[in-house]
Amino acid sequence: MTVLNTSVLARAGGKNAPLRKALDQWLQTTEAATWGSLQDVRATFATADGVVMKTAGGVDVAATIFNVKGNQYRLITIISYAAATVLVRELLTPPEYSSDRWKDRL
Repeated sequence: MTVLNTSVLARAGGKNAPLRKALDQWLQTTEAATWGSLQDVRATFATADGVVMKTAGGVDVAATIFNVKGNQYRLITIISYAAATVLVRELLTPPEYSSDRWKDRL
């Protein structure tokens, strides 16, 4: 898979070595993967979760959420299986994720 917007990962892990290590591991694993569906993603990352929602413009968006660093962070992505790309959107703590504000930014 080709991972887009990796600057989000670099910024998040910049001053946090353990987080940087976890994000680097996620990135390496993801770049080496060939996924055709959420089932394929879950074969690699068992806790990955798919969320489908409507944007303010009424468009359906499917996000894939990864638990990172022992479930201390949520990595929000949009995967295009046809294009073999993973767009990194945000990295959030569980409380930030639970607030659901991120859904307005997709």
